[in-house]
Amino acid sequence: MERACQYRDTLLCNEFAMARTYQLKRRAVTQAETRQRIVAAAVELHSTLGPAQTSLSAVAERAGVQRHTLYAHFPQERDLALACSALALARDPLPDPEEWRHIAEPEERLRRGLAELYAWYERNAGLAACVLRDAEIHALTREIATLRLGPPMAALRQALTEAVGRSPKRRALLAVALGFHTWRSLVEESGLGRAAAVDAMARAVLAPAPSRTTKRPAD
Repeated sequence: MERACQYRDTLLCNEFAMARTYQLKRRAVTQAETRQRIVAAAVELHSTLGPAQTSLSAVAERAGVQRHTLYAHFPQERDLALACSALALARDPLPDPEEWRHIAEPEERLRRGLAELYAWYERNAGLAACVLRDAEIHALTREIATLRLGPPMAALRQALTEAVGRSPKRRALLAVALGFHTWRSLVEESGLGRAAAVDAMARAVLAPAPSRTTKRPAD
């Protein structure tokens, strides 16, 4: 009888432990889903209103959670900004310049790099415009933009600088060509297609320097 009771107690304990484990796992999944919903809501608002104009109350409302729930996941605004920028770049990373370094021909490499970067700008135009605008006036946005976009853009620029050479003029024009506002001016404001914009900037960057001619003195 005693053994039967011990066996029953053991079964009950095991069942309780399994139920408790399931509850904990389910709670963890629910918390992860809530966190993801909050971050996704922040990305949406950053893409329309901009980070500087997005309040935590607006994020909570868009995510369908109470503010105390949002603060439980993101105690500081910076925590949410980091998660938001990480999600945006995980969804659509900047082009990988390592793939271009295998292209030896300078113009081909430059055109490939510009084409991929301009395609990224097209896909992320709303978010990029809002973030770059707010980075000029909002310290946290500037910090996050520098942290997240600085290194990949530097790598991208370096890969293409190797192609255009040491000419200061070419390097200066390359910096212009890589800018988001250059793409927006050419494509969104002037109506050029992506291929035409790439062609225009590649020609400008790689244009040969004008030859110097010696002016003969007048008789």
